[in-house]
Amino acid sequence: MMLLVFFISLLFVFCLVSGRLEKTIITGPILFTSAGILVSPLLSSGMDSLHSGVFLTLAEVGLVLLLFTDASRTDLKILRDIRALPARLLSVGMLLTILLGAIAAKAIFPQLTIWEAGILSAILAPTDAGLGQIIVNSPIVPMRVRQALNVEAGLNDGLSVPFMLFFIAMAASESGDASFARFAWEQLGLGLLVGGAIGLLGGWVLSVAKRSDWMAESFLQIAVLALPVFCLIASEATGASMFIAAFVAGLFVQVGFKDAGKHSVEFTEEWGQVINLSVFFLFGMMVSREHGIFTFGPIIYAVLSLTIIRMLPVAISLSGSGINKATIAFIGWFGPRGLASIVLGLVYLEQEKHLPGEHTTRLAVMATVLLSIFAHGLSALPGIRLYSRLVGRPDETRPGVL
Repeated sequence: MMLLVFFISLLFVFCLVSGRLEKTIITGPILFTSAGILVSPLLSSGMDSLHSGVFLTLAEVGLVLLLFTDASRTDLKILRDIRALPARLLSVGMLLTILLGAIAAKAIFPQLTIWEAGILSAILAPTDAGLGQIIVNSPIVPMRVRQALNVEAGLNDGLSVPFMLFFIAMAASESGDASFARFAWEQLGLGLLVGGAIGLLGGWVLSVAKRSDWMAESFLQIAVLALPVFCLIASEATGASMFIAAFVAGLFVQVGFKDAGKHSVEFTEEWGQVINLSVFFLFGMMVSREHGIFTFGPIIYAVLSLTIIRMLPVAISLSGSGINKATIAFIGWFGPRGLASIVLGLVYLEQEKHLPGEHTTRLAVMATVLLSIFAHGLSALPGIRLYSRLVGRPDETRPGVL
């Protein structure tokens, strides 16, 4: 109870001063992660909640809502032109990030198999626009750059899940603990079927209700957000991946109901923030009891993950796009790791404890996310100012500034 009281009090105070904090380098994730780290030794009894399934459920719901919202609000027309920045980042950039991350993981953690190295790399491939909200919302940053970062973060978390599931299946199959074919069917195949069915049917029902004027506007948001919850329930019942189901449902709901993204975003920007901040708070509590993240291997991998493993693939994928080096460096640096990596690395892998490299993977993920929360949060405002001085104020009619 004391843990809940502390969190609600912190949330209330944060809301009161949120406007002032937006003008500083202190972000919500920094504040709540730090609070979790500091309060954990004082409220040791509250740590039981981390083992009771509360964190598991909260984090899973948070990522399911995020995946659905990101997919439903994404204009897929942007990705049809492979020359566009988001398409480059999500194709060449993401594949190279996973490849380079796996190579680095194998080099730093030789005890990992190649498949376990791939698991670690896939978990840390997604970026989190929420950690870089200042950048996405800043009028100083050109719209094309903001759009690229926002679309990339919106889709790469859903796209990374199949890679992670594939690597888990191969690692488990190699150790003789699971059948690859069965695992792939249950997680990937059923995830696609469940998500596609719920997205198409849900979108059609919403569209009919809206056109027939049966539904009050005030309840439309609730109806839209019921779809990812359906995905979660159906996935639990069928053994499908709830993350793939939610992501696919978000893509397919647009077929029948074009405004789904707008209404899901409205929820995410309000109550979704509460879920996200609570996950960062509980993540901080978990960090306080994992002293192994401050050892050589996890720290080195965290630094490489945020720099070379992220920035080199971005530079390669954006070469020939016509944008300048400052913009490439800006996009490369601001690829923070957040909610998706926390959930996939610290929650999903709980179910895969039979993998020998599970503990090493968890430590590396925690170190990388922790470093990202502070490094990207503290550098956001200074980074925007520096970038603005290098390229000038945004002028969308002058592609040369990019």
